[in-house]
Amino acid sequence: MSNKDLIVPNIGDFKDVEVIEVLINEGDNIKKNDPLITIESDKSSVEIPSIYSGKIEKLNLKVGDKVSEGSSIATISAKDEIVENIKEDKKLENKKETISQPEINKIEIEEKKPGSIKLASPKARKFARELGIDVSEISGSERLGRVVESDIKKFAAIKINNPNEIQKKKTEKKIQIQYAHSEFGEVEVKDIPRIKRIAAPHLVNSWSSIPHVTNHDEADITEMEEFRNSLTDIYSGKRKKITPLAFIIKALVTSLKNFPNFNSSIDDIDVGKITLKKYFHIGIAVDTPNGLMVPKIRNANNKNIDQISKELKQVSEDCRNLKIDKKEFFGGSMTITSLGGIGGSFFTPIINYPEVAILGVGRSYKKQIYIKDRFETRTVLPLSLSYDHRIIDGAEAARFNNDIKENLGRNFAYKLAV
Repeated sequence: MSNKDLIVPNIGDFKDVEVIEVLINEGDNIKKNDPLITIESDKSSVEIPSIYSGKIEKLNLKVGDKVSEGSSIATISAKDEIVENIKEDKKLENKKETISQPEINKIEIEEKKPGSIKLASPKARKFARELGIDVSEISGSERLGRVVESDIKKFAAIKINNPNEIQKKKTEKKIQIQYAHSEFGEVEVKDIPRIKRIAAPHLVNSWSSIPHVTNHDEADITEMEEFRNSLTDIYSGKRKKITPLAFIIKALVTSLKNFPNFNSSIDDIDVGKITLKKYFHIGIAVDTPNGLMVPKIRNANNKNIDQISKELKQVSEDCRNLKIDKKEFFGGSMTITSLGGIGGSFFTPIINYPEVAILGVGRSYKKQIYIKDRFETRTVLPLSLSYDHRIIDGAEAARFNNDIKENLGRNFAYKLAV
C-alpha cells in the first residue's frame, strides 16, 4: 500500500471550473472509476472518476473550489498493483436490465429533507428530468445512496405498474411536530367540522392526481348587469332579485356544448378512455358554517334564468340546514366556485374530481377599457379556469374562456334569460 495523489486529469476546455459536488469523504473506501467530484462550467457538467482503488486519507478540496487540470482532489492509500477486472466491467455494461415485480417492490421512496442534496450524476439527473421524475424522491443503490440510471428506471416502473404506491408511501411518512403548540402560548383545540373532514381526502386526491393548470381572464359583463338589473316581475312590477351566478351557469352550459371535452371525466387515464357526458349538471360551491358543499343544478340546459335562480336559493338553504341528499354532490358536469359575494379577484380553484375543470369567479368591478378610440368605464368579472392538463391543453382552455366571455358579453346576455 502507498499514498497516491488523485488529481484532475486533462479536462479539455475546462479551466478554473467550480466544484459543485464532492462525492467522497475522508476514510471512505472506494473502487477504481468511482466518481470523486462533479465540476460544472457554463457549458456542461463532468464527473471526475478515481484511477485507483483504496481508502481516502485526505480530502484536498470542497464544494465551491475552482479546479483545473492537475488540481489535487484527494490523497488515497492505494494498492501498488492495480488489478482491473475487465471481464466483470464488460459483463456489467452489456448486461440487460430486467425488472421483476419483487425487485420493484423493494425500492424505497424517500421523503425530501430540508437542505438535503441527492447524489446523482449529471447524466442521471438529465434522464430523470426527461421522465419528469424528481431525483430526490429516489433511494440510490450506489455508495452513499447515489442515484444511477437503473434506479430511475425502476422508480419509473413503479409509477407505471403501481402508480398509487409512491403516493401511499409518501403519505405514510408524516412530518412529526417536534414541539407542542401549547409550549408557545395559549391554544384551544376544537373538532374539525365533519363536512371538512369528509372533503379533505377528496381534495387531496384531486390535487395530487390531477395536473392542474389555471387560466385567468376577465369578462366584460356591463350589458349583462344592465339587463339583469332591468328585469321586473310582470305582476308586481318589482325588480327581480336574480343573482349573477344564474347567468354564469347559463353561459357555462352554452360553452360546455361548444367544448364537450370540458363536460367529461377520465376514470383511468391508462385505459385511454374518456367519458363525454350528454347531460349538464352544474356544481355550485356553497359556503356553509359546516364547510364547503357542492350540490348540483340538474339539467341546467333545460331551465331558464328564473328557475335556476330559485333553485340556487333552495339548494343553498338545504346545504346550510344539512337537509340535502348526499347523492346531489355527485354526477356533475363542471363546477362553479364564486367569491363574488365575499371579495377577491383571481385564485386557483381545485378541480372537483372526477370532473376535468372548474370555473372560479371573483367579485366584479369597474374598469377603464379602451374601446373605439376612447376609454369607457366597464364592469368586468374575474374568471379563473382550472383544468386537467391531461385532457385539456392551454389553447383549448383559452378558447373556452373566450367563449364564456362572449356568452356573458353585450351581444349574448339577453339570450341567457330564455
